[in-house]
Amino acid sequence: MKTDEKLSIKIIRKIVFISIILICMLTIGVKASKSDVNYVTIVFPEGYETTVMTTSVKVSDILSENHMIILPDETVYPDLNSNIDLAKTITISKITAEKEIISEEVESVTTEEILGKYVTVTEKIIVEQVEIPYETIIKDVSKEGTETKDKVLQEGVNGLKEIKYKVKYQDDEEIERNVISEVVIKEPVDKIVQISTKLTSRGAGARTTTYSPEALQASVEGVEPKVIKMNTSAYCSCAKCTGKTNGITSSGAAAKEWHTIAAGAAYPIGTVIYIPALADKPNGGWFVVEDRGGAISNNKIDIYMNSHQSAIIFGRKTLECYVYQ
Repeated sequence: MKTDEKLSIKIIRKIVFISIILICMLTIGVKASKSDVNYVTIVFPEGYETTVMTTSVKVSDILSENHMIILPDETVYPDLNSNIDLAKTITISKITAEKEIISEEVESVTTEEILGKYVTVTEKIIVEQVEIPYETIIKDVSKEGTETKDKVLQEGVNGLKEIKYKVKYQDDEEIERNVISEVVIKEPVDKIVQISTKLTSRGAGARTTTYSPEALQASVEGVEPKVIKMNTSAYCSCAKCTGKTNGITSSGAAAKEWHTIAAGAAYPIGTVIYIPALADKPNGGWFVVEDRGGAISNNKIDIYMNSHQSAIIFGRKTLECYVYQ
């Protein structure tokens, strides 16, 4: 009996001992779970870093228990109210003025402004038909003495060519155009003008010399003109305009509408002047200096008109003149 009792006591003691050990282990495990130890790396603005051991997970708590203060010009990631991230790293950075400016600039740009700056560049192949201007050929027969008038022997006809372009557009606006090829569809036909002997007639002391616009143009071929902007007006042969009424110019020739010009002494008699703005007139814009005037300076010219009313209607204007001397 005593032996059985002793055996029972031993078994009971073993059970109690094992139970105590299990209880202790569970207690330690619970405490350990409540107070996990974290190793957190703190990176400073100067570039160095340190690792601290803590049971806290909130950024502000970790910094506080390590006596670290965030200055006004510093920022923390994660922020003070957040928990540490999986990397267990706290980064302290300096706030720079440059970052603030960049931030402001980004915030001020709207979606509409970004889309407004977006441009589309496209390319297209375009085929156009363009006229080829005909050339004027002057046939001088004045030395032969058989003809008495200038005349057009052959009318000029423009030719035609087809040009293929590669054109670039930016937002539907053309920005570049390059020629790929040119093909002549129709050759131009030259205009042939015959220049005859100058016609000279005398009457009441007047001498009249007639030049066709084609003849004037041919006479200055190869000459480099001087381009000048001149104060241009008109006059007639009345006493109010010239102080006389016979229409005789300083050159001795009779003034002719849309032909004769009165100019200053800097432009010799016979100087040819072309005025592009008057190219639609009967003379094609070609004039000859044949007259002078007391009130005419070297930057002013007067164009002869058949009537005073026509001179008034023409008025006064500044025109670009090509002066051939």
